[in-house]
Amino acid sequence: MLETNFLGLKLKNPVIIAAGPWNRDGASIKKSLETGVGAVVTESVISDVRIDVRPRIACDDRGTQNIHLYNDIQIEGWEREMSIAKSGGGVVIGSVSANTPSELVYLASKMEKFGADAVEISISSPLGEAMEVKSSDAQAVYEITKEVVSAVKIPVMVKLSQNTTNISTSAKAIKAAGGTGISAINTVRGILGVDIEEAKPMLATYGGISGEYIRPMGLASVATIAQTVDIPVCGIGGIISGKNAIEYMMLGASAVQVGTAVMLYGLEIATRIIEEMEEWMREHGLKSVEEIKGKALANLNSFDEIKIEPAVSTVKGVSCTEHCDKCTVSCLYGAISRKESEIAVEKEKCTGCGLCTFLCPAKKLKLEW
Repeated sequence: MLETNFLGLKLKNPVIIAAGPWNRDGASIKKSLETGVGAVVTESVISDVRIDVRPRIACDDRGTQNIHLYNDIQIEGWEREMSIAKSGGGVVIGSVSANTPSELVYLASKMEKFGADAVEISISSPLGEAMEVKSSDAQAVYEITKEVVSAVKIPVMVKLSQNTTNISTSAKAIKAAGGTGISAINTVRGILGVDIEEAKPMLATYGGISGEYIRPMGLASVATIAQTVDIPVCGIGGIISGKNAIEYMMLGASAVQVGTAVMLYGLEIATRIIEEMEEWMREHGLKSVEEIKGKALANLNSFDEIKIEPAVSTVKGVSCTEHCDKCTVSCLYGAISRKESEIAVEKEKCTGCGLCTFLCPAKKLKLEW
C-alpha cells in the first residue's frame, strides 16, 4: 500500500528519518531502520569535525531550537559506520555539508564508496551567514549541484531552506544541474524565546527552529517546489502524525522526513506515523500513495487567481459548546451576536473572512455562497 519509488530507490513506505544526532553513527542508523521506515538519512558529515557547544538544544511544547553543528566522525570513519548501518539491510542516504563544491564532491564521493544509496547535500544552515547566502544564489546552487551530480553515480538530493530569497529559482537551478530531487525545508533561523527573569535567550545565539512551528512554512515550500519543477520532493518540517505526512504528500511531496519528532518522542513515533498513514488510506479505499500525491495542488492558487465571492457566515443547527464565546469575541466586523444559547449572524455586516469557522469548536458556523 505505501510502497513508493523515490529518487529511483524502491522504498517500502515514504517515511524517512531525517539527518540528525539520532543518526550519528552506524549503530544508531541501524536502530532507526528497525522502525520500519523507508529510508534513513545520516547525520550531516563534514570535512573538519568541530566540538559542539553546551547547551545546544532548547525546546517547548511545539518545537525546538538547536545550535548543534554536524557529525563528529571523520569522513574515513564512515566506511565502518556505513558497514554497520547497512548490515541489517535498508536504504541509507548520506547527508553531506560543506561551503565549497570541491568539498561536497569529496564527501559525496566517499559516502558513495562506503555504500550510501543516495546523497543529500545540505547547502543551507541557520548557524552563521555564509551558507544561507549561498542557498539564495541560484547560480551557486546550480554549480554546487552540477559538480556533485557529475562526480557520483548515485541519486543526488539537495536540501533547501525556507530562508531563501526565492525557493522556486533555487529549485529550477537544481533541476537544470541534474539534481535527482529536492528536500525541504531545513531548520529556520530563529530564537525560541527569552527567560524574562534572567534576561537571557533560551540559547546563547540564533539557531535552527524545528518542529510544529515550521510545518506551515515547510508545506508552502514543498507546494511551491512541486508547482515549479517536476522532480521528486521530500517534505520536512513539523511532521508528528500520519495526517501531517499526508498533508505534505497532497501538496506534492513524494516522501517525507521525520526528525524533531524522533528527538522529542522517540523512534517509535516513526512507526506510528506509518501505521496512521496506512489506516487513513484503508478508511478512504486507497491502494497506492500515488493516489495521494499532489491531490491538493489543484486547489492551491496564486493570490491573483482568487475570485471575490459573496460568501457569508451561516449558522448550522448544532449546539454551541458550553461557555464558549470565541465567535462573538473574535468577529472583526461585529457581525456575530449571542443571546442565551442562540448565535446570530448579521449578513449585512459579515464580510466572509472565515475566521469564525476555524475558531468554533462545535463547527456551528460555515461559509456559504
